[in-house]
Amino acid sequence: MSEMKELKDLRFGDNELTLRDNSVESSIIPKTLAEMDRNITVAGNVKIAGPVYVNKLEISGGPARFEGSVFGNVEIHVQSDCDGDIFFAKAVASSTVVSALLSKSRCVFGSDINAPTIKLRNCFVGGSIYGSEIQLENCAVLGGVFASKKITAVNSVMGTFNTPEIAADGTNYLIYPSAFSVEPISMNHGLCKFYNLALADLGSLYKGEEEKANTGKVLMDMKNSDVQETRLSENDDATYLVHSYSISSRVILSDMVDFENLENHFLILNGSLGTQVLKQYSLTLSNGEKGPELTVEAIAKFFLDIAVGRVEIREISGDVTFDELKRYIED
Repeated sequence: MSEMKELKDLRFGDNELTLRDNSVESSIIPKTLAEMDRNITVAGNVKIAGPVYVNKLEISGGPARFEGSVFGNVEIHVQSDCDGDIFFAKAVASSTVVSALLSKSRCVFGSDINAPTIKLRNCFVGGSIYGSEIQLENCAVLGGVFASKKITAVNSVMGTFNTPEIAADGTNYLIYPSAFSVEPISMNHGLCKFYNLALADLGSLYKGEEEKANTGKVLMDMKNSDVQETRLSENDDATYLVHSYSISSRVILSDMVDFENLENHFLILNGSLGTQVLKQYSLTLSNGEKGPELTVEAIAKFFLDIAVGRVEIREISGDVTFDELKRYIED
């Protein structure tokens, strides 16, 4: 990789600028109306320390690191054949579309994404996603996925979701107990599965240790037993139906799990707030030694590995027999 050259004075030719092997320590913010139409192409080995406001941001090569918030009026586009990882430390937004359908590398969004159309593949999002139509493939989102029209999820991890319509394929995961849609979820029957990770021992898996007792992923029945229809009323007396997908019916099992020792919250908090935390934290191994550090990059790799099946989580039914409950109460 070539050494970066620091740029102190940015020169746009016809409102076009290509960055390659550059470090920009300042912000890229328009100061005049004419500068609102500036486009930037990132061609690899680039770091921008300040916030960015451009008409269009095109990323054709990595690695690239954006330390400040990024806004692309027309589009933020990471090319599918982009080599090298892309890292956005803070919020990313566009008036039109954010697209990162990567096939060779990965993109880490350390905070929220907001755009009418969002298309992601091999991406990690530490915050939440807000949009009209959202497409996820081989992705992990620690927060919520909130769409005003539709979500398409394939082999992805989501904290939760709320949308009028959702279509799913492959194996998907929910981190939190519940999610919501207006229309019933559309699933590729026989091939599509949804698991809930609320009872999984993610901390031990992150450390490479054995999962604790009574923990694991729970297969959700998104069509029958784990879905509930609720009719909500608005101020004008209009009503609409909402489908709630939840494993709250397995609440008895949660009483048998020591959540304080699962350390799941450390993973989620550091994954979502890691770019804002001044001190570097790590988990402690069961033998008392220092475990792996909780960096955003490492947490992103962990959850993306869950999404594509490289991290195997023990499956539990979520059901508790009376004998098991009796032994737990007696102990």
